[in-house]
Amino acid sequence: MELQQFHPAMTLAARRRSANRAISLDRSLEALPIFRLSDSADESTITYSPSSGGRWRVLPSPGDRIPGTFDQDVYVEIVHRYGEAGYPADGTISFTLHSFLRSIGRRVDGRTYEQLRSALTRLERTTLESTGVYAAARNPVPLNDRFTILSSVAIERRRLADREQFTLFPVLTASEPGDARITISALIRANIDAGFTVTLSSAHYQSLTSPVARRLYRLLEVARESGTVAWRARLDELAQQLPLAQRYPSHLQRVLQPAHEMLVGAGLLRSATFRQIARDWFVDYVLASRSI
Repeated sequence: MELQQFHPAMTLAARRRSANRAISLDRSLEALPIFRLSDSADESTITYSPSSGGRWRVLPSPGDRIPGTFDQDVYVEIVHRYGEAGYPADGTISFTLHSFLRSIGRRVDGRTYEQLRSALTRLERTTLESTGVYAAARNPVPLNDRFTILSSVAIERRRLADREQFTLFPVLTASEPGDARITISALIRANIDAGFTVTLSSAHYQSLTSPVARRLYRLLEVARESGTVAWRARLDELAQQLPLAQRYPSHLQRVLQPAHEMLVGAGLLRSATFRQIARDWFVDYVLASRSI
């Protein structure tokens, strides 16, 4: 799947009107692997070389790991809130950790507070390295540079008087609730502002309980925005683009089949069919009509 030229498909005002139910994500970033989707994967980095050329790498900060499934949900919700806030020019949004966890359907307790703090920090410190791959607004050629999803993260502990409102948590230590103030990368904001986006339904995304199905949904919307209704993906290349740790065709099919069934059941895919042509395996996707 190759990245297309920029064309503002939706005005900023229109995106604001539909922000509550639609999420506009950076199309270039959606086509690239960032979030580890298998708990058994032990990669220290993610490296992806698309067939169109160039190289993409995801480099964790020292002592940390590659962003994972929880981080994927945090990223999508951050961009959702950015849209709900009216796409502030400086890319900065604020929220309470409590409300954020409720928004992504996670149980609110000390463990998930700490997970969210770690995810926000990871999105600020994980380096994304593009060598002729990431298409940036107002740049005539793909980027040769490094950047992060979040350019700054600040989390403040809530005042004692505020914390007393959380009656379910009488003892709150290092994982106590807090207020977050984060800034989204200028590169990502520029692509969204230029209309170089894919559009997700927040309700559909939340309804998909599989991290693999959620990632596939994001990637299939890149195909849709590229003008594709029927998309054939080579199985080994798709595995790298998602990314998945499995490499054997039979293993990949076992991982992808439940996600395919979930996407078909949600009305996001008409069909997904594995095919072997000569010695290579492919997946043929037929997208369903969009309903946001």
